[in-house]
Amino acid sequence: MLGAGKISSFFDYDWRKDSWNLFFILGSAVGAFIAVNFLTTDTGVIISDSSKEALNAVGITSYTKSLVPIELYSFTDLSITKILIWITGGVFVGFGTRYAGGCTSGHAISGLSNLQLTSLVAVIGFFIGGLIMTHLILNFILNWAL
Repeated sequence: MLGAGKISSFFDYDWRKDSWNLFFILGSAVGAFIAVNFLTTDTGVIISDSSKEALNAVGITSYTKSLVPIELYSFTDLSITKILIWITGGVFVGFGTRYAGGCTSGHAISGLSNLQLTSLVAVIGFFIGGLIMTHLILNFILNWAL
């Protein structure tokens, strides 16, 4: 859509034939807005004491008040760092979904139930990537962002 198909054939995609995707994204954004502003409560999530200590160590204390860390997802105190994290995360998720030929749920639910070897490899990769992100990389990102 932005012309990356001229640089690499991997991104050569006719988005006009699947323009319903744009409406899906718009609906997701509208649904998220409605959920956050009209359907949420002030109760937090129940997490273990060790998780609370780890979150407190990087400056996240809002887990008792909301479902997501306000320190990272608040629009009232936007910073370049937060915006860069959001954009980078979105690019990684979009690229990874396109590169893997589907999302984590699609591979894990549909692909594995159909006994597809590629889905098994993708799910193993997602799991390993999630472990690496959680245990090795996330702490550095949170310390940098907060």
